[in-house]
Amino acid sequence: MAKRISVIVFDQTGAEQEKKVTLNGDVFGIEAHNQVMFDAVQVYQANMRQATAKTKTRAEVSGGGKKPWRQKGTGRARAGSSRSPIWVGGGTVFGPDGRQNYKLSQNKKAHKLALKSALSDKVTNKNLVLVDKLTTEKTKDFVQTMKALSLDGVKTLVVLDNLDGNEVRSMANVPYVKVVDINNVSVYDLLNAEKMLATVEAIKNLEGGLK
Repeated sequence: MAKRISVIVFDQTGAEQEKKVTLNGDVFGIEAHNQVMFDAVQVYQANMRQATAKTKTRAEVSGGGKKPWRQKGTGRARAGSSRSPIWVGGGTVFGPDGRQNYKLSQNKKAHKLALKSALSDKVTNKNLVLVDKLTTEKTKDFVQTMKALSLDGVKTLVVLDNLDGNEVRSMANVPYVKVVDINNVSVYDLLNAEKMLATVEAIKNLEGGLK
């Protein structure tokens, strides 16, 4: 039977609740696998690349239609165009053409292990903060909540069950906070944030998807 991990729950005022939340040790209490987390981050960053870099070949550089000098008799090397790649201002050889593909993939089993490792790392280092609910329709109210939870100015990943309503807009205005729903939690975001703030509902639903 999987071990259980008890985590303290706070309310929005920072007060500790009497009842703790019990989490599954197979999700939040495993030994971190650094290699799969590295692979997951590499896949995430590679797939975020837009591949918009583009250089012009000699055929695309404007000008160069006239032969610079006659073929023979000048003592200089033959030249057919001033847009040759060996000329300054000429085309580029083997440069990016805007169609390069940087996409990588990671199999589902390894990705799930990477997520569990990152979540377990947060729990082990006491960087997971749970609240009973997050209902803040104004940014200043959310900032007060972050101060009450000792997260003011701390790079934080906020995980919610869904991203509907004014709550998300109020949180998104805070520069050190990133808000995601349980379906878009990435290993990169978990490792990039110092703290993880989640509602009890969100953390239990996230756990259910990783069992």
